[in-house]
Amino acid sequence: MTREEMIAAIEGEITRLEQVRELLRNSTSDRFTAAEGAAPGAKKPRVLSADARRRIAQAQKRRWAKQRKETAQAAAEAR
Repeated sequence: MTREEMIAAIEGEITRLEQVRELLRNSTSDRFTAAEGAAPGAKKPRVLSADARRRIAQAQKRRWAKQRKETAQAAAEAR
């Protein structure tokens, strides 16, 4: 590709992007205007109690312990 072809391709892309920008600016859809704040249908973040976080952490530690035990048993059987 020659230098002139590359410049022409870049200019074509710039033109296309400018057209897209104008379409977005002239759009009446709320879909693109919600980017400044929270999305219109956004859910509030879930708030967990300290007890719930503790129970979830304990359950995850039990799953990890089970996985470590199974891995150790598989390694012992492979010997």
